[in-house]
Amino acid sequence: MKTKFIEDKIKYNGLQLSPHWIYKNFNIQGDSIVAFVGECEVKLTEMVDIEDVINNEPIYSKLMLSFITEQFGVSMTEGVFRQRLLICIIKELLEERGIAVSRKGDDLIINGGKLSVSIATKSVTSVLIHTGLNIISEGAPVKAAGLSSELGIEDVKEFALEIMKRYSEEIDDIIMAGTKVRGV
Repeated sequence: MKTKFIEDKIKYNGLQLSPHWIYKNFNIQGDSIVAFVGECEVKLTEMVDIEDVINNEPIYSKLMLSFITEQFGVSMTEGVFRQRLLICIIKELLEERGIAVSRKGDDLIINGGKLSVSIATKSVTSVLIHTGLNIISEGAPVKAAGLSSELGIEDVKEFALEIMKRYSEEIDDIIMAGTKVRGV
């Protein structure tokens, strides 16, 4: 799996969660994960999470670290497993830094504040996952936690690079593990 941290600020609005967005914008073809920083504002018209639409819960963050991954040949259920794997890797990395974090499904919670948003969806060609981590919590429509504002993580790029490295290695290792066993 290919990885890239995008230096340019990008406002995540939900439109990036589309087939081949990574390939068209960054010339990275195939299974990949990219990260970038920017404002996040997903209006109900761009939401793929129908539960959030029904509950009238748009997403907003003044500053968010976003991850988008596109993976091919993957079912929707496997995509959700991969989404949860990404969330667990983030949780593990935070815990290694001494940060107490709980996970409820695909949500990461710190001191009652929501650190993450995440969704997995299926396109006609791939599974797409967006996971966002608040960098600052101010201005969020719900009680939130932020990487910098509450957790003291200032080098967001380094944090993102480590998350993508671990995720990529884990996915690659899972795929390889399936090739080394004899069928019974």
